[in-house]
Amino acid sequence: MPARRAASDRSHATDPAIVRWALIGVALAFLALFLVLPLFLVFAKAFEGGVSTWLAAVTDPMARAALRLTLLITAIVLPINVVYGVAAAWAIARFRFRGRNLLVTLIDLPFSVSPVVSGMVFVLLFGASGWLGPLLDERGIQIVFAVPGIVLATLFVTSPFVVRELIPSMEAHGVAEEEAALTLGASGWRTFFTISLPKVRWALLYGVVLCTARVLGEFGAVSVVSGHIRGRTTTVPLHVEMLYNEYQFTAAFAVASVLTVLGLVTLVLKYFIERRAAF
Repeated sequence: MPARRAASDRSHATDPAIVRWALIGVALAFLALFLVLPLFLVFAKAFEGGVSTWLAAVTDPMARAALRLTLLITAIVLPINVVYGVAAAWAIARFRFRGRNLLVTLIDLPFSVSPVVSGMVFVLLFGASGWLGPLLDERGIQIVFAVPGIVLATLFVTSPFVVRELIPSMEAHGVAEEEAALTLGASGWRTFFTISLPKVRWALLYGVVLCTARVLGEFGAVSVVSGHIRGRTTTVPLHVEMLYNEYQFTAAFAVASVLTVLGLVTLVLKYFIERRAAF
């Protein structure tokens, strides 16, 4: 195996320089065109009217309400996804049972369903004319066009991220240390918190970062269930869309720049977690 790997490394090292530089150039050109340039244009358009115009847009009461709602949804969705992700990953990685493959497939379902379709499902279930809508109305409970509907839609589209990062990590680490701890008399919860969870902490953090990024930027499902009630059910992405549709382009890009900064922060965290997990 080492000899084969060394031969492979030598074969790559002997590739013509023009091939290596051409591939690197194509990759850099692609990143510049589809990543760097759009980011530059977002910030250029956001500050087109100056810092005062940017501040006026991001401190507008409607913008602040959208940001508060986005942070509220994040604060609700993340803990639920962490608990669900750890429990589901533990069940799949540690046990073999009938229906295990079906459970894995169902976990991946939000990846294959359009967010708009998932939002429509919640409208059909909890809307005024939906299956459960009249029953909820009788009890004064509103799901669709309210914060609970946004939470449910966001939970659905973000549910796979944490569990999908934890499953391979738990399977790779095995259960030898846990079995040793239980043999020595440690309780199940103590074993979990002192051995099992620390082993997968970087995978858990990585899943949390990915989940956070998706929550902050989710548009499709939230757009369907929110009702676009300004100041009440509009998250930051929806507020940007509404400003853009009203031809307030500078304000739209100003608010979008805040969302872009949050996305870049999650990207930096993702990079450092990947580096740390590699050691």
